[in-house]
Amino acid sequence: MYWTGELSVLLVILTENPPFNNMGAPRGERGRPARNRGMVAQRQAEPLRADAQQNRDRILEVALEAFTASGAASLNSIAKQAGVGIGTLYRHFPTREALVLEVYRHEVRQLADAAPVLLETRPPIDALRAWMDRLAHYGMTKAGLADALSTAATSHDGLAAETYGPVIRALSMLLQANEQAGTVRAGLDPDDVLLIMGFLWRIDPRTDWRSRSGRLLDLLMDGLRAGAPGPGPGAGR
Repeated sequence: MYWTGELSVLLVILTENPPFNNMGAPRGERGRPARNRGMVAQRQAEPLRADAQQNRDRILEVALEAFTASGAASLNSIAKQAGVGIGTLYRHFPTREALVLEVYRHEVRQLADAAPVLLETRPPIDALRAWMDRLAHYGMTKAGLADALSTAATSHDGLAAETYGPVIRALSMLLQANEQAGTVRAGLDPDDVLLIMGFLWRIDPRTDWRSRSGRLLDLLMDGLRAGAPGPGPGAGR
């Protein structure tokens, strides 16, 4: 079995670690000190000055490139390439883990935010397939970031509580649009679809993964379309 880059981390988090515990609360929330949760929430809610926000965005941009190239990229090299002092980097991201996790969260948001954009510019069935292709590419090209993420002390349960919602909402949006258009079978469970997509992280990235993921996604799309009533008048316009 192959674990292909960050995609394997994302899919394992989402499919092998249910995002809710048996008490109905997001996993990773129960047992986490309330004081720490409050500090994190307060820090995230505080608006940044324009120049500070620019520095933060630039650090994240450079960190993504650096961790994608190598999970061992140093914070000093990231700060230098971003054009900021190491003190500025630490003010935004007090630890290496904090930076790695924020890069990961940013990438997950990008993946989730792509769903409505794709639906605005493509027919629903093409938008769904494009999003799946993006998910495959997202993971296959980020092995270094996965390596960095795997060393973070934060548990997969905690990440599941944060990342499950945006990803499953994006997939739900795409499936609902297709159901309304009559291009997929009715009543599909987005959790089931995401679980099936776990085949992506079994592909060996050293092979022609684009062709193989494309063939497997074709099979998945055929299954989703089986039993669909067909597009009604005006569908996809």
